[in-house]
Amino acid sequence: MAYQNKILQCMDCGYDFEFTISEQEFYAAKGLTNHPKRCKPCRIARKNSKNYSDKNNNDERKMYDVVCADCGGRGQVPFKPSGVKPILCKSCYLKSKKPA
Repeated sequence: MAYQNKILQCMDCGYDFEFTISEQEFYAAKGLTNHPKRCKPCRIARKNSKNYSDKNNNDERKMYDVVCADCGGRGQVPFKPSGVKPILCKSCYLKSKKPA
């Protein structure tokens, strides 16, 4: 496909920016079908903004209380147990992985 430079308008600042041939080729190679919505300075600002980084930060991950199926010890895991598979504490899990 023959690409041509395109002029797009940034959704944040409203200024026009160029979507170059090489950028279009990169997008196509990565399987990206949508055009960029922000100019490069606005993309960088968004990436560095507190709101964007907080949204992608797992520091406040919800933890679930569990009881080890082998030793009965209490612990926490970062996922909601389904009840189908037994949950093991770290030491019991490591013991179960050692070759016999």
